[in-house]
Amino acid sequence: MKVSIKKRQWQDAWNVFLKLFTKIVRICTFCVSLIFLVSIVIDYGFDLYPQEQQFVDDIYHYVWIYYLVLFSLNLVFSIRTITRRSLFLTIFMGLLMYLSAMAYFIKPSPDVHWMQTLWNFLNAKYYQLFLLLLFSLIEASKGVVRLIGKRTNPAMLLAQLFLIIIFVGTVLLLLPRSTIEGVKLPVIDALFVSTSAVCVTGLTPIDISSIFTMEGQIIIALLIQIGGLGVMTITSFFAMFFMGHTGFYNQFALKDMVNSERMSSLVSTLLNILGFTFIIEGVGALFIWMNIHTTMGMTLSEEIFFSVFHSVSAFCNAGFSTLSGNLGNPLLMQGHNGLYLIVSALIFLGGIGFPILVNFKEVLFYHIRRVWHRLFRRNKIVHKYHHLTSLNTRIVLKWSMGLILMGFVLIAGLEWNKAFEGMPVIDKLVHSLFNAIAPRTAGFNSVDLTHFSLLTLILYMFLMWVGGASQSTAGGIKVNTFAVSFSNFLAAIKGEDNLVLFNREISPDSIRRAYATVFGSLMAIMFFFVALVVLEPDIPALSLLFEVISAMGTVGSSLNVTPLLCGASKVLISVAMFIGRVGLITILISLIPTNTAYRLKYPKGNVIIN
Repeated sequence: MKVSIKKRQWQDAWNVFLKLFTKIVRICTFCVSLIFLVSIVIDYGFDLYPQEQQFVDDIYHYVWIYYLVLFSLNLVFSIRTITRRSLFLTIFMGLLMYLSAMAYFIKPSPDVHWMQTLWNFLNAKYYQLFLLLLFSLIEASKGVVRLIGKRTNPAMLLAQLFLIIIFVGTVLLLLPRSTIEGVKLPVIDALFVSTSAVCVTGLTPIDISSIFTMEGQIIIALLIQIGGLGVMTITSFFAMFFMGHTGFYNQFALKDMVNSERMSSLVSTLLNILGFTFIIEGVGALFIWMNIHTTMGMTLSEEIFFSVFHSVSAFCNAGFSTLSGNLGNPLLMQGHNGLYLIVSALIFLGGIGFPILVNFKEVLFYHIRRVWHRLFRRNKIVHKYHHLTSLNTRIVLKWSMGLILMGFVLIAGLEWNKAFEGMPVIDKLVHSLFNAIAPRTAGFNSVDLTHFSLLTLILYMFLMWVGGASQSTAGGIKVNTFAVSFSNFLAAIKGEDNLVLFNREISPDSIRRAYATVFGSLMAIMFFFVALVVLEPDIPALSLLFEVISAMGTVGSSLNVTPLLCGASKVLISVAMFIGRVGLITILISLIPTNTAYRLKYPKGNVIIN
């Protein structure tokens, strides 16, 4: 009995020691990761003397040793917790790490040329930095998911993460290597551009083509990609794979954030989001490059960067361009209709939402399976499904195509002999289509918007306000919200008790949320508009209203007033862009505590309306 009690005491003491040791290791890992990230910022942001460069390289080396030891210890003591889901990526990371270690500790034979080449690659600085960045990202993602596991408000956490990325982006854009020599970028402009990139808006008070170097433009592209995918999507992906296992609350919270239908499909949802993003952006970049190749006086590397940057910017509905004058640059206005159509397609695919893309994939695979079974497995019974497209897919496609068609017809009719005067007929049609798609909510422009008529600008503001689809890279109140609100408005006029779309009754919760979103959006636009009118009395009110709607809808279109704004106005527009990207309802939920008390049922009463 005494032996048993003593053994239990030893086990309890050992468990306490393990918890304390794990906590210390996590703190040390966080500090090491922070030191590494600061070092890489200093390394690539400043011109260093040889002694300073050697000091930074030594930090890289010690961080590499720390991660090597940490990964090996985790492999030894946590091998039983590695799940089938994380096995492949754990092997992949181990292979990268131990190949690097082998190249460091073992010297290859000088007679074997291919081995010498491989060793030089594995010992290269860029390979090691890539490896360390990957490990740092994994550790940061684990920390985010642990925060969720501590019952952190997911909405508040999402807003805080966006703010952190905006702050980091601001610091990176202020680095000397991010701007061309002789240019000192004001802090407020760096903050504005960082916010605009992370919130995939596209508004900018400066010309990024003449202010930022290649390094600065790469930073902007990375901020756009992070903002388009969503901070939680990226961190959740890495954490779910490399933590081995996560708690039930973690998975439940992550499921809501990435709109996964079931717990079991959480990982597949994350993979679908990342897969669709990189495949579509890659194909888009290829087509853009094929269209501009040898036509713009760029080198091959410049053409590739231009193609990748604009593909990312278009799919993420950001609206940033590395050309002066955006896509209305004279280099593109002649003979590049294909480019405008490619960018339009990327904007549309990014703006309809990841759930719709996943539904497309399911429908495509279903028909491929049916054809396969008919050709090669005729004896097998294949069940036929009649409702392959989901309700959200039908709503988004019908209303998106309706808005695009309406915009195309009206813009073509209003601007045929005005803003598009002098263009060939085919160019007028292409630019009408492009300018009907861009406001939802990419913000690219092929002509100066100040040349548009008042009616076209009103149409533009309406399209910017509606925006794209839910769970997409687009902004606005979302086409789903507008469809539900407008359809319920018609149902109320007809005296119908319930709202039915595509033979499906819409839940009262969806209707309430739609109306709350519309009302909140209008109130926010009114607040920012009045504030800008007070701060900018010399700028026309129409231009300020256009700017506010563009910021709230994360569009990026402007009537050329962004550079004219004062510092306070730029801060206000930055806040509007942040609210538009994160979502007003999300921010309010994160700030206002939810009333979880038992709600009593009260007698119903009618309020006199009209």
